Amino acid sequence: MAEFFYFRGYVKLLNTMQYIADLHIHSKYSRACSPQLTLENISKYCAIKGVDVVATGDFTHPIWFKEIETKLVEDGSGIYKLRNADDKTRFVLSTEISCIYSKSVPGQKEGSKKVRRLHIVVLAPDIDTVRKINETLGKIGNLRSDGRPILGLDAKRLAQIVFDISPRCMVIPAHAWTPWFAVFGSKSGFDSLQECFEEYTDKIYAIETGLSSDPPMNWRLSALDNVALISNSDAHSLPNIGREANVFDLPELTYDQICDAIKDKDKKRFLYTIEFYPEEGMYHFDGHRDCAVCLPPSETRKQKGVCPKCKKYLTVGVLSRIEELADRPEGFMPPEAIPYKSLVELDKIIAESLNIKSRQSKGVQSEYDNLVKKGKNEMNVLLNLDYKELEKITSSKIVEGIRRVREGKLIIRPGFDGQYGKIEIFSPAEREESFQKKLL
Repeated sequence: MAEFFYFRGYVKLLNTMQYIADLHIHSKYSRACSPQLTLENISKYCAIKGVDVVATGDFTHPIWFKEIETKLVEDGSGIYKLRNADDKTRFVLSTEISCIYSKSVPGQKEGSKKVRRLHIVVLAPDIDTVRKINETLGKIGNLRSDGRPILGLDAKRLAQIVFDISPRCMVIPAHAWTPWFAVFGSKSGFDSLQECFEEYTDKIYAIETGLSSDPPMNWRLSALDNVALISNSDAHSLPNIGREANVFDLPELTYDQICDAIKDKDKKRFLYTIEFYPEEGMYHFDGHRDCAVCLPPSETRKQKGVCPKCKKYLTVGVLSRIEELADRPEGFMPPEAIPYKSLVELDKIIAESLNIKSRQSKGVQSEYDNLVKKGKNEMNVLLNLDYKELEKITSSKIVEGIRRVREGKLIIRPGFDGQYGKIEIFSPAEREESFQKKLL
């Protein structure tokens, strides 16, 4: 597999009225999600991570919606908090819907159709709106079967339903480039937002970049200049909350302020996104996991999209798909673009720095707890504390790990075909040297 070094700048947060928001996560009622994803645990973990505003996720699920109604309270701003609790975490009503349907292919003969599979995030301003959405969608499919329900519903029709109920809702294509379930996915997506949403395209104000792409990749498409690029964790477990997020500077924390900052792409209110290094995402490169074949787009083209080992078709990843649709060169940045910062999660940095394989090991988690306690929260440690402050609360090796992440001095083996990429902060030689010092 190829190895890549990345060098990216780091800008310190300002102490103004800033909020870190993760607008797409799941509950314990979604398939393949942790049973620990309760409202109480989500709230507590957001405080540990440094996430101020988090999605409820899964509001279409009847049992989860009942918990939202019972356990959360609103102050009239469209922002919710746990009832009778001192937690500072605030919630936005949200869900993700899986739309699977057939739709004609532009430019092909009449009657030709292709199966489309899209995941769509919906944000709603209040409980009454959610109730109406659930009542309508409940007549179309089974909302009880999964926190992320699968509906045989055209994404355009979903947008129509949601906007007819409340124009204050937001409809956002989730992880827009992943191959299997995304608006631009190589396996079942579209070549443009217009093809997907038709007359509702001008109401689609944002797309999620997803873990396998970042803003610079999306900036290569002029067709996306009119939408905001947002980043969310799509967390299926508590530790993944905030791995991608959005940073806002708002005069007051309200649902409409968040939505307006996104819609207007207002750099004064929407400061930047927090991104995975996209190479670490599961679908950055093309490949075939069963054969351990991972290829960059240029090599995939040489192989004509076929696995060189088993001769089956490769899963075409995000970078290839972007290159297929791009009309701008790599490195182009639109003047109105919202900035971004790429981070690696703190427990990964600690594990790499201590030369421990598992993020879940006792040693890593002990040092994580120490840093979060002394450094206020994970985001504060990763983004705010200067190196002198960090040296007072942790080892010099971990400080160096944080420095390299901030500067983008990493070795990254790209992910492919559902397999996460591998980030190395320290080279094999450095790890071996560290190991030998331990022996001495």
